[in-house]
Amino acid sequence: MDTSLDSLMYVPIFSDLPREIVQKIASIGETRKFEKDSFILVEKDSGSALFVIISGKVKVSRTSDDGREVILSILGESDFFGEMAILDGLSRSASVIAMETSELFLIEREDFLDLLQEHPEVSVNLLQELTQRLRAADMKIKALSLKDAEGKVATVILQLAEDIGKIKQGVVEIEKLPLQQDLANMAGTSRETISRTLHSFAKKGIVELEGSKLRILDFDKFRETYL
Repeated sequence: MDTSLDSLMYVPIFSDLPREIVQKIASIGETRKFEKDSFILVEKDSGSALFVIISGKVKVSRTSDDGREVILSILGESDFFGEMAILDGLSRSASVIAMETSELFLIEREDFLDLLQEHPEVSVNLLQELTQRLRAADMKIKALSLKDAEGKVATVILQLAEDIGKIKQGVVEIEKLPLQQDLANMAGTSRETISRTLHSFAKKGIVELEGSKLRILDFDKFRETYL
């Protein structure tokens, strides 16, 4: 099976489509590779394509008025981005940067809008995905405005667990935890606070740290405690 086709079959907005339709989508798009730290999208640029992550990892971020980076989310394999500018025709609302060498599948705006008209189920799936992202954004806003430092860090870990974690028998493993400065940019706190809180979680037996790998030992309990 073609690599892009294989990957598109697992993208939430395409997963309900017959194989032959996904194959058609694969034929109208193109695959591009982006090196680590390269900009894929730049905030306020015009938007003309939807991006699907075939492999790798990217961060979606904005720059605050004082020049600080604020990371909104980290996306991995089978995630997509760029849909807002395609739907409303406005400029990009955030920048997207490759955190590692990443292979992306691009669908041009006109082709994607035609796809939505021809296959309403894609529109429904897209609405469901956007709703989930809105709920996650609401949770993050609540955490950053109301919770203490530990709660903010826990919220970011929960977000990463949902986005790029793998669950097995109640244990969630985040294979490549972002750099502590990136975590700080996500949580709206300092790198020192991230380090202190992670080691506190590990000391309490809530998580295990092994190099860049983090395991949440009882994900349901962790989620119940900090959600």
